[in-house]
Amino acid sequence: MRSNSKPHSPFNTKLILICASVVLFVFLLITTTSSFSKPPISQSHLSNSTHPVDDSEPTPLDCPSLPLTPTCTKTPPALANALIHYATTNITPQQTLKEISVSARVLEKKAPCNFLVFGLGHDSLMWAGLNHGGRTVFLEEDKAWIDQIKQKLPSLESYHVEYVTKVHQADDLLETGMKEECKVVGEPRFSKCDLALKGFPNEIYDIEWDLIMVDAPTGFHDEAPGRMNAIYTAGLMARNREEGETDVFVHDVNRVVEDKFSMAFLCEGYLREQQGLLRHFTIPSHRSRSGRPFCP
Repeated sequence: MRSNSKPHSPFNTKLILICASVVLFVFLLITTTSSFSKPPISQSHLSNSTHPVDDSEPTPLDCPSLPLTPTCTKTPPALANALIHYATTNITPQQTLKEISVSARVLEKKAPCNFLVFGLGHDSLMWAGLNHGGRTVFLEEDKAWIDQIKQKLPSLESYHVEYVTKVHQADDLLETGMKEECKVVGEPRFSKCDLALKGFPNEIYDIEWDLIMVDAPTGFHDEAPGRMNAIYTAGLMARNREEGETDVFVHDVNRVVEDKFSMAFLCEGYLREQQGLLRHFTIPSHRSRSGRPFCP
């Protein structure tokens, strides 16, 4: 998710985000002010009336008392921060507009919700803003990068995680994932499968995540950690929720690891959409229905 590992998207991503945010703000403002725009009572009607009005009975002319000043609708802090950040930087998210739109449509339906993102980068403030009112958590492999981002964007919630795998081990790990212990649904921290990530803070395992984005760790060279464990663990978390379903997104599916592991452990049968380099899977709870196969 960092700029040194991927090319930047066209600048129109920033423009679209800003325009959408402005439209939202104008809509909220119009909605608020419209509630105070009731038509005034005609003075001529009151002066020409020959029948006394009984205060105890409501008439069509009665109207509720209105506040002297309308309530001010402020831009949500997460949205305001995102607007300022992207309006004052030339660095834009690494995903394209079409790719971002896939996740944004799901967030539009589910937010505020619990959103777990593997990776911390220039798009992180955008994800937090789109999930305004929910909880958005970022897991990052590079501690120095976390410190750097926190200085600029202290409102983001992020945690340092460590990976012990390498991309060149992907074939062996894919074979490992085919073993029976890796098909057992349960909490990743207690899983007997070597692919399950067990070193996260406890609260990461305790939360039922509505959306999970796998856009890290680094995976573009053989000595990089690769996303083998992250993809498997995301699928396990989704299956282990008590009920409902989890939307899981995997970026960079043009690469071998992201392609093979997403199809193997998030399952082609759960694939809902692919746009550019992003795949969207919807994985249902396997706890709410016993006997459900690992992949449909």
